[in-house]
Amino acid sequence: MRLLKLSLRIANDAVRHFLADDGWAIASHIALSTLMALFPFLIVVTALAGFFFGSKQLADEAARILLEAWPQEVAAPIALDIAGVLTATRGDVLTFGVLFAVYFSSSGVESLRIGLNRAYRMKEPRAWWLLRIESVIYVLIAAVAILAFAFLVVLAPLIWAKLVQYVPTLAPFGGLVTFARYAVAALVLVIALIIVHSWLPAGRRSLTDIAPGIVATLLLWLGAGAAFGRYLAEYAFAYVTMYAGLASAMIALIFLYVCASIFVYGAELNSVIAKEREAARD
Repeated sequence: MRLLKLSLRIANDAVRHFLADDGWAIASHIALSTLMALFPFLIVVTALAGFFFGSKQLADEAARILLEAWPQEVAAPIALDIAGVLTATRGDVLTFGVLFAVYFSSSGVESLRIGLNRAYRMKEPRAWWLLRIESVIYVLIAAVAILAFAFLVVLAPLIWAKLVQYVPTLAPFGGLVTFARYAVAALVLVIALIIVHSWLPAGRRSLTDIAPGIVATLLLWLGAGAAFGRYLAEYAFAYVTMYAGLASAMIALIFLYVCASIFVYGAELNSVIAKEREAARD
């Protein structure tokens, strides 16, 4: 009972800090920046896939991995727009357009940094241009990592087919390949959260310091995604009626706004828990 009361008090303190730190406004900034960075990031992924592998299949698979964790009702409409971007983008030459795409997609990283610094009560001592270079590096690393995961996912069915050919008794376990897709998406998400909380804001935090907020973020994302997907299944027509051709973008923006709010709350939760630990030590 005491542990439950402590947990509720910490959760409530995190909500109060979220409100005091303009969490809703920060989440709005993160959501808009993320949506604006999504398409430039996919352009970068497509260009790298074409440059290093000479194929857009990996870029398509990377886009699917990015959207795998989204509710189907959110991912399906925006997937059409993403397909248009991947189809229209030339992946065989790294042009100045791709360089601009790298810069613009780094704005999404910067929005996360602002939210985390606010939540962790950190003042950024580094120069703005150094932070921007760091964000660009994060974008490039993320693009290469996504392509690496995509490469493994593309190879998985081929490897499985060979295994079944030599060991037919494995055929009933074909669902493992499908499970692997979701496992890859979940792994990408967890690694991204650990990196973002650990290294993106000023200062350094251990895995123990950031674990509670990451777990809370993942659980709340799971619940919010299921709830938002069910809501869209019933009321998606309202967005089409109100926003017409912009409906898919607005659905994605609102979903990202919900996710960004939860992300900021997770950081606020870590900050409150860190204060509780300091108080207990004193």
